[in-house]
Order: sequence, then C-alpha cells, then structure tokens
Amino acid sequence: MRYDPIQVDFFIKNREALIKKLKNNSLAIVNSNDEMPRNGDQNFVFRQNSDLFYLTGLDQEKCILLLCPDHPVETMREVVFIPNVNREQIIWYGEKYTPEKAKLVSGVQTVKFLDDFEIVFNEMASRFERIYLNMNEYPKYVTEVPYRDLRFARWVREKYPTHTVERLAPLLTELRLIKSDIEIEIMKKACKITDQGFRRVLRTIRSGMMEYGVEAELSYEFLRNGSSGFAYPAIIASGKNACILHYCVNDKPCKDGDLVLMDFGAEYANYSADCSRTIPINGKFTERQRQVYDAVLRVLRKTIKLLVPGVTLDQVQEEVCKMIDNECIMLGLYTEQDKAAHPDKKFYYGYYMHGVSHFLGLDVHDVGTRQVVLQKGMVVTCEPGIYIESEGIGVRLENDIIVDKNPIDLMADIPIEADEIEELMRKDK
Repeated sequence: MRYDPIQVDFFIKNREALIKKLKNNSLAIVNSNDEMPRNGDQNFVFRQNSDLFYLTGLDQEKCILLLCPDHPVETMREVVFIPNVNREQIIWYGEKYTPEKAKLVSGVQTVKFLDDFEIVFNEMASRFERIYLNMNEYPKYVTEVPYRDLRFARWVREKYPTHTVERLAPLLTELRLIKSDIEIEIMKKACKITDQGFRRVLRTIRSGMMEYGVEAELSYEFLRNGSSGFAYPAIIASGKNACILHYCVNDKPCKDGDLVLMDFGAEYANYSADCSRTIPINGKFTERQRQVYDAVLRVLRKTIKLLVPGVTLDQVQEEVCKMIDNECIMLGLYTEQDKAAHPDKKFYYGYYMHGVSHFLGLDVHDVGTRQVVLQKGMVVTCEPGIYIESEGIGVRLENDIIVDKNPIDLMADIPIEADEIEELMRKDK
C-alpha cells in the first residue's frame, strides 16, 4: 500500500449509512474486482472495486462484503470474506490480508475465509427475502467482460429464483456523491501530486520531445510521490492531435511552435484527480494561440462560479455553450450573420463537442448523472475547450471543484495563467 492508512471510522460510517437505506429482511453483497489477464501468465495491475473500497478499505482481490443487518446473531450482521493464503503463495506473491489485518483495515469484526462463503450465504438467504446485488450502472459504460459482481448476480438469480432482487447501485451512488472531509483530503493529495507532475513537465519539455516522453515525466513524478500512477490513460496531444478528444497513443513528436494539450491526473488511495493544461512546446504562445487560450480560460473562470448547490450539470452546460458560442465569434470562427442565416445550426459544436463537467471521486467519471441537482460537498470537474482543427490548435483547461456557495478550486495552485506558464517555462530552460 503506497498511501497513508485511511481512518477506519470512515469505512464504518459508510457501511452504517448504507445499512440505513436497506429494506427490512435483506442482505447485500459487494465483491472485489477481478484480477484481469494481460498476456501469457501476467495480469494487469489490480485495482479494487470502488464500492468495496468505499465500504471496507480492503484493497485486495477476492474479497467479499456481506451485510445482513437484521440477522439475529449480531456478529453475522457484517461479514468480510478473504482468501486463505498458504505459506507457499506468500513466498511467491507476498503477504495478503490475515483475518486480523482485514478487521483492522475495515472495522468489520467478523472475517471468514472464502471457503465458508457459500455455506454462510445460503444460511442467510434462507432467512431473508431480499438480496441486494451490486452492479456497475454507469450510464455510458458497456463491456463484453462478465465482471465478478455480474457473474455473482447471475449465480444468485439461478440459485435463488424466488428471492426478491434489489439494486444496490442507486443507494451507493447517493452516498458516494457527497464527499466527506476525509475524501476531500485524499483528493487534495491527488491534486497536489498532479501539480508536481505538471510543474515537472514545465521544467523538462523540449521541442522534439516525444509525447510519450512528456507522459513519462508525469509518471515519474506521480510514482515518486506515492501515487499508484495515472487515474486514467493520459492524453498528451501535440499540435493537431489536440483536436482528437480521447487521443492517448502519445507517440508523436512535440514540434516547435505547436501547443500540447495534456489531460492527466494522479490516483492516490484510489481517488482521482483530473486536470487539463495546454502549453506552448517552445515556451511561448503565438498571438493566435494566446487568443484561443485566453478565450478558454475566461470560460473556465466563469463556469467555476456556476458550480453551486441547486443547479444541474445540464443547466451549467447550457450556459457554457452560450459562452463558447460568444468566444468563437470573437475569435472569428463564424459570425452572427452566419448564425442568422442558419438559426437551427449549432455552429459552436464544430469547435466544442464535449461536456464541461462530470463528477469526480473514486472513479474519474464518478457516480452521478448530469440531471443530479448539485449539493454542497460534491466534487466535479470544470473543463471547457475550443478545438480549431483547420489551425491545428486545441485548447482545454480543467480544474477540480468542490460544489459550494462559493465553489472551492482544488487545483487553484496549479499554474494556469498564460503569463505564469511562460514565466515558469522560461525560468527552467
């Protein structure tokens, strides 16, 4: 574990809050993520199921949380199951959770081995009529891979067809949307590491450097400061590549005179930072690059002020589109006369194609929809952009914001003013 231990009370309170939302005569199950095969005899680096981590802090594969709040035996109301690792496995793969360690991390006092799961679960299922199953219900997520929670759900439906199945995801979404003080502190740490990575790039980027070289500088700074690495695949898009929204091959040279758009963020204790910055590769914006950059920065500053309790991200998006439309006209990309001639056409969409905000937390695109009414304590991104493919210019700027009456910018210390960026790049060359 690279991160500082998280107070166990955080996980205890999260479970207590979830239990209050469960219907009577029910049990709930959350599984760990799978170890995903990479190639040969290798797996990808393990990343825990965000819901299981939120409820237990357990950061290991093959763990299960079982909640049964109405069980007559108090010690069976919360149970964690872990693999029983033998000495030979420890020699090859290192230490895994012991029952004592799992109790210490999660605060769950009853820890059993996985070999006992089916017997325990069958006993509980015979007592209670509802089973809450956890699924990834992110609206835009589609996968052909039958992940562990999905496989378990299929097993439950086949083995217990007369039980009532309930959805756990809506309840966890409601809880995870509002960030606790502990979560905010972790996310501040992720943002701080992200800041350190960006400042390193300002010191090291050079004309002719490969995009993956810039990515390597970020990765170096992230890892040396206790991050597990990138919270998502980094976008290092130089020149016209910046007009490809999800460009992440990062295999082209950074050419003198071009901009490089970087969308990157450190993950710390499984929480994400999400930052975008656009800088001149040679350290100096051209006049046109500066015009576009300042236009995006103006929209960012205005949009942050809109991220207050009582609005939805859809409503914020409407206002941002109006701002972008006005900036595009000021940049000479089209005119009011063009709009009048084609009143049904969204001219700005040719230069700004994505949403300005999403929720952030344990997932970089965290739980919550664009129709959720914002509340104090939610954390969202703010990421306007303007992309002019014909000019090879793409600018996106992104900070992470705590929703409040006066929104709090978690990335206020990361350089963003054009003059400051040029000064820092000039100082370090």
